[in-house]
Amino acid sequence: MAGDYPLLRYSVRRILQAVPLVFWVVIINFTIIHLAPGDPAIYLASVTEATPEAYAELRIEFGLDKPLYVQMGIYLWKLLHLDLGHSTWHNSPVLGVILDRLPATMLLMATAFSIASLMGVVLGVIASRYSYSVGDHLATLASLAGYSMPIFWLGQLLILFFALYLDWLPSQGMYSMRGVEPGWPAVLDVLKHLLLPAITYATYHMTLVFRITRGKMQETLAQDFILTAKSKGLNERRVLYRHALRNALLPVVTVIGINFAYVMAGSVFTETVFGWPGMGRLIFESITARDYPMILGIFLVVSMMIVLANLITDILYALIDPRVAYN
Repeated sequence: MAGDYPLLRYSVRRILQAVPLVFWVVIINFTIIHLAPGDPAIYLASVTEATPEAYAELRIEFGLDKPLYVQMGIYLWKLLHLDLGHSTWHNSPVLGVILDRLPATMLLMATAFSIASLMGVVLGVIASRYSYSVGDHLATLASLAGYSMPIFWLGQLLILFFALYLDWLPSQGMYSMRGVEPGWPAVLDVLKHLLLPAITYATYHMTLVFRITRGKMQETLAQDFILTAKSKGLNERRVLYRHALRNALLPVVTVIGINFAYVMAGSVFTETVFGWPGMGRLIFESITARDYPMILGIFLVVSMMIVLANLITDILYALIDPRVAYN
């Protein structure tokens, strides 16, 4: 039990450090969004062809007539009561709309992130085992192509080939419009719709993890302790996975955690291209409509997810290398 206390203290300290970080993220997001050009009341008035009097009433209704610091104080007070405000475009509570869209994004992210991390590590280990072979060169070239390819362009290519040309997979949405029987047919229908956006989502992350894993594994395999283990007659697979991979995982875990923010940013393009009803598409719709409460709510949820991902990364880092917790 005594050996667990450093890790526990480290975890608690990292959690406590995350609280003020989220607070300052909320302040910065609120300030930037409200200082940006545009007025949601003007947008709503133009859509509804409202009179100047109605426009003034809209500003009063959404509190836009008050000074910025007053608006911020009201927002923070409501936030303490888990009230994220009322969407000016959806005309619904922000929290309800986000909770309605969040599961779709979580499903897409969990699938893509898991596949990308697992495949990136496995392929990186295999490439390092056969360094500078023809297969290694081809894999490295493919990773460079995937790393440099824009997400929206890759998505369009996949739609063109697999949905339009081969007609194997659907190109839009999360469910079939014609309806599907409940049970396994419905699950398979969601998986078919999930495949193309998940591949698009995962490509950039997988290529990055592959390159980091390959480079770190090559560096680790050249270390003296690996050569010593081989000279003692240890099984090559055991040396590769138990000794080399464990030491090479530290920077890989760090990259996976840091890259979570880029994956979240990529959801805007992926979900818009594939019509996936998640948070990324909601961000695009809300920015277009100047829906300040919804934008703030989305940024708050996304920021908390990124902070949580980095918190989990730090704890995993300490589990892999206990010296982190002791230091």
